[in-house]
Amino acid sequence: MDLLESRMSLRIIWNVLLHFGGLGLAWYLYGQGQLIPAFWLLAAILLLDMLWLLLDTWQAQRLLGWMRRELPSPEPDLHGIWQELVVAAYRSMRKQRRRVEDSERQMLVFLDALSATPNGVILVDELGRIEWLNPAAGEFFGLASPQDYGQHLGNLVRDPAFARYWAAPEGQPGGVTMNGRQHSLERPVRLSVQAFPFGQGRRMLLVRDVTSVEQAERMRRDFVANVSHEVRTPLTVLSGFVETMQSVPLNPEESQRYLELMAQQARRMQHLVQDLLTLSRLEGSPPPDHSERAHLAEILEIGANDARALSEVLAAEKGEMPHRIVCRIEPDVPEEVFGSVSELQSAIGNLLSNAVRYTPEGSEIVAGLQRSAEGGVALYVKDHGPGIPAEHLPRITERFYRVDRSRSRETGGTGLGLAIVKHVAQRHGARLHVESKPGDGALFALDFPEHRLFRHEAATPPRPELKPRVI
Repeated sequence: MDLLESRMSLRIIWNVLLHFGGLGLAWYLYGQGQLIPAFWLLAAILLLDMLWLLLDTWQAQRLLGWMRRELPSPEPDLHGIWQELVVAAYRSMRKQRRRVEDSERQMLVFLDALSATPNGVILVDELGRIEWLNPAAGEFFGLASPQDYGQHLGNLVRDPAFARYWAAPEGQPGGVTMNGRQHSLERPVRLSVQAFPFGQGRRMLLVRDVTSVEQAERMRRDFVANVSHEVRTPLTVLSGFVETMQSVPLNPEESQRYLELMAQQARRMQHLVQDLLTLSRLEGSPPPDHSERAHLAEILEIGANDARALSEVLAAEKGEMPHRIVCRIEPDVPEEVFGSVSELQSAIGNLLSNAVRYTPEGSEIVAGLQRSAEGGVALYVKDHGPGIPAEHLPRITERFYRVDRSRSRETGGTGLGLAIVKHVAQRHGARLHVESKPGDGALFALDFPEHRLFRHEAATPPRPELKPRVI
């Protein structure tokens, strides 16, 4: 470009020298009295100027016409400095076109990235009309792309909370939380919406699904409240007994009865702390890998023995009959899975403990192994207790959630057993399946997928069918 500018400057200087030289010569001839040669010289200079001007105008028009066309287009055949201008203009236009193409590619990459994000993004112009939205925003608000482009966002999203936020001149700090399009009492969907200004009056809306966050916060509040209540109750009882024994003279029989009650409340707190520590360990440690194997039949036997002992203790305290605890194992069912023995023992122990505590005296409790419909193994516990109403089934694995609070405390439960079972199932890739009807007992099953089964390389003879046995 610098060379082209130099050549154009030389061209101008040359034209100026020729014109002044010609005019000087004409003036000299005129001074010598040669009027006719001076006249023809001036006429020639004017004619050459006109021809030069016409040629430059013609070439300039061709150059402008070529520049108005989109690239690529044939270059005009010009002469002299104009051809060099064509080359320079072509290079500049090519460079500018590459810049535009690069900007378009970057914009497409940016929009693709926004489309891939799970958060909703909506771009709105200065009048509140939709310019662009990603699939997540369309799903959250029930909008369609590009059908809803150009529509006013306030006319499409009619939630009162959003309408107040959108109508505010500067919005609300932190945005607004509203119900999603698919929100229901059974499956709540909560959205966090926040607007960010950019450009000349434009706004970008960021939409996030905060359902899990709100649920976690609610569970945290409930957890803190429940832990405080569960710990405060036995502490209050213990404090009352201690004050009584300190202030009131008691005979040996009364003192022994008070000490037994105090020991009962201490054991209750000990069980609560142990379950809390178990939950904390399950949540804070990596899930078990394939380095450890668990023999499910042995775990059932150990859990059944523990449940039998618990049933006998509870029956002796109440003067009732103990439960009949039966183990049933289907023939040829795989009995080994990859997983943690201690965690699975804790899970089956909690299921059997719940069955013992919440079923009538002398009833049958079945713990067994069977093939699942998906080809895996199901570890199950079935009782003949009062059953669980359908409205409680979605929440029974929440911490401290109890169907019957008064009965739970009477039986000594901590309200954390099923939460532990759920976490153990998730850590082993299993599914906790619950079936129950009021008055028809309950079935709790851990369905282990096929890839969690341990298969022996050598062929083993079929396992004979095990008849139900009382342990």
